Amino acid sequence: MVGFPLLLIPLAVYNIIVFLMPGVSFTEPLIKLTLMSGEEWQITLSDMLLAAGVLLLLLEIIKAARPGAKYLTDHLLSLIVFGAAAAEFVLWPKFGTSTYCLLALLALVDFISGIALRTRRRAPAVAAAPSARAGRSAPVTSDAPQSQPIPAPVAAPSPQPPAAPVPPAASVAESVLVDQTPPKPSVASPDLQPGNQPPSDTPKP
Repeated sequence: MVGFPLLLIPLAVYNIIVFLMPGVSFTEPLIKLTLMSGEEWQITLSDMLLAAGVLLLLLEIIKAARPGAKYLTDHLLSLIVFGAAAAEFVLWPKFGTSTYCLLALLALVDFISGIALRTRRRAPAVAAAPSARAGRSAPVTSDAPQSQPIPAPVAAPSPQPPAAPVPPAASVAESVLVDQTPPKPSVASPDLQPGNQPPSDTPKP
């Protein structure tokens, strides 16, 4: 929603008085108030317009300070209001007064304050975006100590019997050669032939 530039109201009132009511004076007192000191305070039309401009400028700053307020169109309208007021102050003789100069200055303050507040709101948002993405990607760690799982006891390996020593290759070859030697022929004793029995020492009956 586009905000209405409130500083346009006192400027429009000044233009209405200049063009439609040329006999009205901005310096003649409209209200007279007696203060506690006894001094008489005279309020003119110029004073009322300036006071209205200050109060409306305060409302404009409050509107600009709200989150999501003051879109680009609002800044553009404030710039147009200031440009028109400055052009009337410079080009038209009836607007060349201190009252209208101060009203144009209030319009300039409205434009600059809106730009400054928008820049200050954008800087924290840009800075918070990377940190929010990093917070979503990084795991959440807490300072409280977490319980660690207790490892199960590992059974000791049973002792293995010592391996038999491997004989060297030369000993294995020699044993094979010894096993392959042909057996020697045995010579029977003549005393042990079947026909020859050994004499017995026992006498025959």
